[in-house]
Amino acid sequence: MAFEDVRRQAAALDLGAPLSIRVSARARRIALRIDAAERRVELVLPRGVPASHGLRFLATKRGWIASRLRALHPPVPFVEGAIIPLLGVPHRIRREFDPAAPPVAIVAGEIRVRGEPEHLTRRIRDHIVAVARKEFTRRARRLSAGIGKDVARVSVRDTKSRWGSCSGRASLSFSWRLIFAPEVVIDYVVAHEVAHLAEMNHGPRFWRLVESLSPGSAGPRGWLKRHRNQLFSYG
Repeated sequence: MAFEDVRRQAAALDLGAPLSIRVSARARRIALRIDAAERRVELVLPRGVPASHGLRFLATKRGWIASRLRALHPPVPFVEGAIIPLLGVPHRIRREFDPAAPPVAIVAGEIRVRGEPEHLTRRIRDHIVAVARKEFTRRARRLSAGIGKDVARVSVRDTKSRWGSCSGRASLSFSWRLIFAPEVVIDYVVAHEVAHLAEMNHGPRFWRLVESLSPGSAGPRGWLKRHRNQLFSYG
């Protein structure tokens, strides 16, 4: 059975969201995940498993899918009047009509955006991504200097499964959506990845280092688990 046939038959199941299918060489069993950012159901098939098996699996998981979709935070688009948290602090989006004003400015609890409404979403996203890169870079370099390590590079991406990562070449990467979280949560994620510069594992020494860089780290970890869907709802 071809993937398009699976999608057509899945439509009859009324999953409540679009379906994407991914074949994974690493997967050992059929799996489902909810893409909170795209509000999409993803079916993961191990290589060699027929798509028809995935369709039967979908049919048995309709209740689980429905409950996960209901748990998603309502979407908050980047439009005039929307309230977006930056570093955990609510900011209202407002159009700026002064032609001399910058394209986007964060001022006094507002995200002021110049231009026509159809350009607001892109301009706000681009600006927030730039702010996130600057914030995460500043915090990562400060923490890494404290443990005598160098950061080669800091990048931001729209990752779905991890808030951050650290490569063997000392490059750190973070989800730009972390910028919506409170500062203590951002500090924890940055500390987690900086700690990997010294300990490329999750052993006891790693967690002791994380705790020294971000005291009380259990709190932010729990916050991320509880509010993951909310962070993916913006934009």
